[in-house]
Amino acid sequence: MQPTHPHHLQQGTGAPHRVLDTLIHTKQLGKKAYAVLLDPDKVEQDSFIELLTRTRQYNVDFFLVGGSLITNYAHRRLIDTIRQHTQTPTILFPGNCLHIEPGADGILLLSLISGRNPEFLIGQHVIAAPLLKSSGLEILPTGYMLVDSGAQTTVSYISNTTPLPHDKPSVAACTAMAGEMLGLKLIYLDAGSGARRPVSPQMIAAVRQAVDIPIIVGGGINTAEKAHAALQAGADLIVVGNAIEQDPDFLPELATVVHAYNQVAV
Repeated sequence: MQPTHPHHLQQGTGAPHRVLDTLIHTKQLGKKAYAVLLDPDKVEQDSFIELLTRTRQYNVDFFLVGGSLITNYAHRRLIDTIRQHTQTPTILFPGNCLHIEPGADGILLLSLISGRNPEFLIGQHVIAAPLLKSSGLEILPTGYMLVDSGAQTTVSYISNTTPLPHDKPSVAACTAMAGEMLGLKLIYLDAGSGARRPVSPQMIAAVRQAVDIPIIVGGGINTAEKAHAALQAGADLIVVGNAIEQDPDFLPELATVVHAYNQVAV
């Protein structure tokens, strides 16, 4: 039996907005959550099953499945395996309109509001809309904001956009504010996979002050200290991928940080 967080109780089977409702409710309680990002190109079946066992033990809140450039379209197999071993909700993190798998619980419908490439602001969305409409997936309209991490990432190259400057929190705050005014339900600050440095606490805090909707932060969170700093600055959900791939023992460290934060929030 999977251990349960207080905010897991908000996830009812068949509830049309269970992921978004969970994130909003978690934020209202002053609690935090964390997700493990799974890249279908990097997952090996044997080690993956072992990872899933550990995620049950450490109360992972969500799985994000996807990446900017996928060469192995194994989304369905990955999600089927997750379903066999855990009840943790699975959210698609698509790089383009081809990365849609109805077997997931929801999809981050990413609008790349930090860039000015219309293809990733609305173009891919138009192509995907009919499939998404019939998929049964919970659609999570998300303002996606790339932040400079000290090196060019795959997502900045593929999207042909310039990330937000690392040291310009006011630009990020105004961008997020515009996204919320446009009706987006989540803000995702991402330094990118394998980032040299994470999104700064100053930028997270500025965005937190600017918007009321939940904030997701990912990229470059590879130590307990960085995870704590992101949560303390105002992140509601932190996302970790590479750090756990490289060091599976980082998972219990991360769980300890989130658990300790939530104990204080009780």
